[in-house]
Amino acid sequence: MKQDNVIRILFIEDSVEDAELLINVLRNGGIAVRPTRATDAAAIRAALDDAHPDLVLMNPAVPGIDPAAVARQIDGSGRDIALLAVVDHLDDAAVDLIAAGASGIALRPRSEQVLAVVTREFEALSTRRQVRRLETALRETERRCDALLDSSRDAIAYVHEGMHVRVNQAYLEAFGFAEVDDIIGLPILDLIAGAHADAFKTILRSLSRGERPEPTELLARRDDGGTFKATAEFAQANFEGEACTQIVFRQQTVDPALVAQLQRDPVTGLYNRARLLDHIDEAVAAAAAGREGQAVVLIEPDNWKDMVANAGLGNTDQLLATLAQKVTESIDDDDTAGVLGDHTLGIVLGTRNDIEHAALAERLRTSVAEQIFDVGNRSLSVSITLGGTLLAEKNANTDTVLEQAYTALRNAQNQGGNRVELHDPSAREKADAEREQYWLDLVREALADDGLRLYHQQIISLQDAAGEFYEILVRMRGPKGDVLPSYFLPVAERNGLLPAIDRWVLGHAIDALVHRENDGLTTTYFVKLTTQSVEDPDLLPWLKRRLGVANLRRSTLVIEMPESKVLTRLRPVQEFVTGWRQSGGKFAIEQFGSGLNSFQMLTHIEADYLKIDRSFMTDLPQHPEHQKKIAEICKEGHASGKQTVAEWVEDAVSTSLLFACGVDFVQGNFLQEPAKVLAEEYMPI
Repeated sequence: MKQDNVIRILFIEDSVEDAELLINVLRNGGIAVRPTRATDAAAIRAALDDAHPDLVLMNPAVPGIDPAAVARQIDGSGRDIALLAVVDHLDDAAVDLIAAGASGIALRPRSEQVLAVVTREFEALSTRRQVRRLETALRETERRCDALLDSSRDAIAYVHEGMHVRVNQAYLEAFGFAEVDDIIGLPILDLIAGAHADAFKTILRSLSRGERPEPTELLARRDDGGTFKATAEFAQANFEGEACTQIVFRQQTVDPALVAQLQRDPVTGLYNRARLLDHIDEAVAAAAAGREGQAVVLIEPDNWKDMVANAGLGNTDQLLATLAQKVTESIDDDDTAGVLGDHTLGIVLGTRNDIEHAALAERLRTSVAEQIFDVGNRSLSVSITLGGTLLAEKNANTDTVLEQAYTALRNAQNQGGNRVELHDPSAREKADAEREQYWLDLVREALADDGLRLYHQQIISLQDAAGEFYEILVRMRGPKGDVLPSYFLPVAERNGLLPAIDRWVLGHAIDALVHRENDGLTTTYFVKLTTQSVEDPDLLPWLKRRLGVANLRRSTLVIEMPESKVLTRLRPVQEFVTGWRQSGGKFAIEQFGSGLNSFQMLTHIEADYLKIDRSFMTDLPQHPEHQKKIAEICKEGHASGKQTVAEWVEDAVSTSLLFACGVDFVQGNFLQEPAKVLAEEYMPI
């Protein structure tokens, strides 16, 4: 499930603590949750009307709640909402809940099962919504096609089981019929000259197998017995809900050489993007029909920008043309190569086994690496990276195939390039283990050799606060540049290395603050802290010693943690924050407002800043309910002496709305993208 999908969940639960526990399970599993809670029929009705939930998680033991009545309420809302029962164990009563209308059962003590059930139901809901959107789009497309069909000058017919079911006026004129009724129900073979009838039958049989034949030249027969030369083009279609074949008879003469030329990329001689995508569509359709052993592979030269700089922009076409020739020499007649992007080539590989696909890709990689490319007056050594995916019925979708191939390509490039990676679901565990070890080695090397990098993003005050404010971010030096934390922090977390990274970031942030103070600047740094570090008893004493040595007079360090993490480690976080604030530090809670009762948490944790949950910022001008929620957070936060920060601000209109809501600070790439902190700013003092 994608991280940016926000699931609106209605919890029918009398215990706030139990609801928060489920919310934390989902958030820790990577699901963004927008929760509401109800404990009686009236509150359920109001939540269905106002919150528009995607899922309902119901504890059937809530007093006064009848599961069957809840199911009827949901059904009566007219919205597509999945009802899940949350129980402690399976028994006859739990099974009865399915009969009452629940689409699934989540076992509260088993967090992985809860996560799997919610993920499954939301993905099923998303699929149903997408199908409805596609059906609407299909109806609109069919309406437009009908209009175009009637106005087309080409002779077009729809054929079902060999019989005409629909034709346009141009078709009647071309074949010499006066009325539509004269041709409806007539076999299409009656309009094909006898010499071409057998070939035409073969084409119709191939269409029934899901294949897509090439345009065919034939002799068509008119109603009066006369004939004319035409080119027939075939496509799968639907007419009145039935699958059929669309056949277009073109009488004008088209130069086949010109058609072939228009389908080729002028630089490489390979198929252009549109034609290659057609071949990928055909391969996907064949995979959906049961064909096995195909693959789609993407190819990119490594260090492309450096090669352009060395060879010169005017010579890059020659470089790509030579590379395309190597690709053509390496593939067979059943394979198809083309251009997908500026310097991205693609191959649709015909039927082979997995080992043969990998071997072909490796031979191509090796042959390119061993060749010297003469470009202009220079000779270059070129390496390429190949990433692809095997085709099967399960991933028989063009967008999915391209995304998997692209991901494999980027994974291979992030590991240094000059390698091959093929996506294969059956080998996922092995590939994941190899990638895990690769990133783990990089993290350990970065910690040992000062391979981490400090970035900051400005936090802008809307209330004219004195000084400068920044969010501190960490990157890691990789083979192809600085790497985002989403790549290496999960690996570090699984291997217990987060505390070491946290200390590196905190130490260098303090050193940077010292240098800024020496330059006469007053600065506040917001630094993220993980739960692994909070539970380290030596962290707070170490921090106090580092701050004592730094002797900061005007600048401030703010430690920040997400609300969901604070809730799951409430006691150790409470102890850390108490000690940290006593030593002069400040504390911020990220993703604030995402829980059922976020302010209740502040009775246990004293915070100086509330960083409002980023999900409220998405399309903020179009969501008055988000604006209202933000205003409520600001009002209640200010009443208790806390300042508010809005992250991920997307546009100028949102900034104005946030100011009107009472937000103190704003932050986001729209305002300023993260920038590298100068090395001299965090040299150890």
